[in-house]
Amino acid sequence: MSTAELTRKTALLANIKGISSRIAEACLRGGRDAGAVKLLVVTKYAEDSDIRLLAEAGLMKAAGESRVQDARARWTGGGPLADLRGRVELHFIGHLQTNKAKTAAETFDWVDSVDSVKIAAELSRHAAAAGKKIPVLVQLKLNDSPTQSGISPDEAPALLAEVRKLPGVEPRGYMGIAPEGASPTELKTVFLNAKAVFDRDFQGPGNYLSLGMSGDFEAAVEAGSNLPRLGGLVFGQ
Repeated sequence: MSTAELTRKTALLANIKGISSRIAEACLRGGRDAGAVKLLVVTKYAEDSDIRLLAEAGLMKAAGESRVQDARARWTGGGPLADLRGRVELHFIGHLQTNKAKTAAETFDWVDSVDSVKIAAELSRHAAAAGKKIPVLVQLKLNDSPTQSGISPDEAPALLAEVRKLPGVEPRGYMGIAPEGASPTELKTVFLNAKAVFDRDFQGPGNYLSLGMSGDFEAAVEAGSNLPRLGGLVFGQ
């Protein structure tokens, strides 16, 4: 390993260590077990070399991508990261269009942004044809932004009931994005409300509430998120 590579690895490991400490502190405040929290590393803007360093060090178990075609080229076939798939679980975290459902079903281990029966049905159809059953998260709309995808918490049970009927997908929790610019008090309320919805609709291990990004993950974890999504803090972007 060159000096530059060693320096970069040291920086990445320090970033992960710092994040892990902050997650542990948030769990302590929330009376939770830090071992139950899984970090989803958002890799869409990261260098392939950085991703490889973290994966090979055993510090990245799950990666999040939001562009279907880019992820396919990167993580499958002869892509530069294809050999890491045995150790990295790949999640789709962007808005999924129905015409990309087939590629998504073939490429990703999880789809964390289901917000309609239509997209769930397309995913299910293609997953079943490939002999797969894909775990999915239903995306909750936690803000009033007209450009934000998701379904309201009030409508979530009806969607969840329909998704649970589909053979090629398996609902395993909720994902949400906090309102931009929300105060600490507003964040706490939003996250606790999402946790209440999650607890109502999902029980047992293996289910995820994916809340929190680089700017608000500590509040999200304290409130009950067990799958925060971080990119900038990990890679120093």
